[in-house]
Amino acid sequence: MILAAIDIGSNAARLLITEVIETEKKPFFEKLNLVRVPLRLGFDVFEKKEISGTKTSMLLNTIRSFKYLMDAYLVTNFKAVATSAMRDARNSDQIIDSVVQATGVRIEIISGDDEAAFIYENHIAENLNSENSYLYIDVGGGSTELTCFADNRLLFKKSFNIGTIRLIKKSGYGGALGPDERLSQERNAHDGKTFNSHWFRWKYQ
Repeated sequence: MILAAIDIGSNAARLLITEVIETEKKPFFEKLNLVRVPLRLGFDVFEKKEISGTKTSMLLNTIRSFKYLMDAYLVTNFKAVATSAMRDARNSDQIIDSVVQATGVRIEIISGDDEAAFIYENHIAENLNSENSYLYIDVGGGSTELTCFADNRLLFKKSFNIGTIRLIKKSGYGGALGPDERLSQERNAHDGKTFNSHWFRWKYQ
């Protein structure tokens, strides 16, 4: 069985394709392909509260390309989700409808708490020393998720609207910057971004 996950974050869109191999003990997940496209949706949303026509076109082309790849790999099932930027964009519903019509891929916008919960559901705690406590911090472009584990149990999870791109836009930078400075800021934002699809188990294989 071959599965795929699409993650549309504030920095980039990602496609992860994985083959699930059944074994006597537990399923084994083998990564077949991982593609990342730096859409930078957050640079639109956290300044203008909506995704521009240019970024919408880029997103449509990206999802269309992802669909071709999934067809090429004979993917049997997939899930497509969007996080902070799409949560905040006032035109996200229209964009989702456009993507469905153009590609057949329906994007689900998940909450910050859902992002944090998926970390625990990914069975991370099973691989941790039960004698210690752990705080997992995922810093994204638009939000940051905290998940605390102890004794192989979830103690708490919380999402905050604090992220690399959101902080850049709130600091007042962006509009007056030249192309080179803007590119530098976008690269810095990417450096602080972890793969939002961490909540898909396949990332840890």
